[in-house]
Formats: sequence, structure tokens, C-alpha cells
Amino acid sequence: MYAAAPDPYCYPGTSVLKNTAGLRDQADLDAFEAVMVTQRLDEPLPSGRLSYSHYRAIHRHLFGDVYPWAGRIRRVRIAKGDSMFCYPEHIDRQMRTVFKTLHDRRCLTDMTPDEFAAAAAHVLSEINAIHPFREGNGRTQLAFLTLLAHQAHHPLALARLDPRQVLDAMIASFGGNEAPLRDVIRSLI
Repeated sequence: MYAAAPDPYCYPGTSVLKNTAGLRDQADLDAFEAVMVTQRLDEPLPSGRLSYSHYRAIHRHLFGDVYPWAGRIRRVRIAKGDSMFCYPEHIDRQMRTVFKTLHDRRCLTDMTPDEFAAAAAHVLSEINAIHPFREGNGRTQLAFLTLLAHQAHHPLALARLDPRQVLDAMIASFGGNEAPLRDVIRSLI
């Protein structure tokens, strides 16, 4: 769970995020979210140009049945453990920079698998450090990576994905070591 204070996203006196079902128990919300997001993952992701607005549309698609603020940039400061994510007042500018760079690099097309894995790891590590949403960042990143890899002609074999390995790689990238994330992405191509 993320640390945030004060948090208008949560029901008063709790750390449970306000949700469309009105659930106030974290275990119930986790189960509801898992079902709803899994259903959305079975549907085609929104089409788009792999832009900042497209990224927000992916989040809205995945979490819109769970959170009324899905697809909107968070307005509170959050941290996970000792890792403080981008302050909300800087999110918009930072995300625009990431996506401008991505488009300047032609969305990582015309790259070898090794080059793509390294470049995609950098993009994901930047987006992860920004953490634009109050919840659902990792799943949105993975959905976006899938679209990015497909468009760059390096489709991913997600059946081989090890969630713990990805989490560990994302944590390492937050500390500046993108090699594990690069290796994970490369192993999925």
C-alpha cells in the first residue's frame, strides 16, 4: 500500500481508496479490482498514438469500472517504502517530457531487440518514478509496454512474465539500475 497524507482519494479514517462499488474493506476492494481489471484486460486496449493522453486512456480503460478518477493524474504526494514518487505538481510536465522523447525516438521502432529492451526499460523506469496515478501504475505500465513492443515489432510473450521478477526490476530501476528491467523485457521478446 502507498503512503499518502492527507489523502482525499481514501474514505475518511481509512486507507481504502474511494471506489465505484462503495467498498470500504481493503480485501473486498482488492478482489473487486482484480475481477474488473482482469475483465478489461480481456478486451482490446484503447487505440492511440502511444501519447501521454493515450497512456491516460489506457489507465481509464483498465480502472474506470473501479475508480471514478481513473485516467486522471493524482493530486497527492505518495511513496512506497522509502521511495517518494514525483510530486503531483510536476507530473504533467515530466510525463510530457517522457512522451516527447519517446516520439522523438519514433516510439522505439527500427531497433534490434536488445536496443528496444534497453530503451523501453528506460521509458518504463521514468514513468514508474513519476507514478502518475493514485493506483494502478504497474498494470498500466505493463499494458503500455505491450502496445509499445507490438508497434515496434517486438511483441512480448507475456506468458513468460514473472511478476516478482518485474517488481524487483522496477525497484532496481527506481534506484538507477535499469539493467534488470532491460533483461526482463529482453527475455519476453
